[in-house]
Amino acid sequence: MDGFNIKNSNQFLNNSNYLDQRSMKVTPPTSEKISGMNGTVGPSGTSEPGKSFAATLNEAIKGVNELQKSSDKAAQDLATGRTDNVAEVMLTAEKADVALKVMVQVRNKIIDAYNEIMKMQA
Repeated sequence: MDGFNIKNSNQFLNNSNYLDQRSMKVTPPTSEKISGMNGTVGPSGTSEPGKSFAATLNEAIKGVNELQKSSDKAAQDLATGRTDNVAEVMLTAEKADVALKVMVQVRNKIIDAYNEIMKMQA
């Protein structure tokens, strides 16, 4: 009986390729700094130079695009027989899917904020 069973489960558990530490790392914010529109505001209230909102958004879009490309390549490799690690292909596809869903939600929030600003009267 081929497939996932107790005997071959160790190859999935011991294979660290399914975890991409760079894309799954979460760094908690420090309590000393608060992110602002013009950079980072320190405890004294002064603005430190940082990335603009547009640059941060552009970087996030590029990251989602890279995840989509790697998902497409992994699916193509599985279809052509270059790899037989179905778990890795599925995880790559799910990462890309979640990243795209988050990006769509961020876009929706930005559009909502823009519409609210447009409704304001001067």
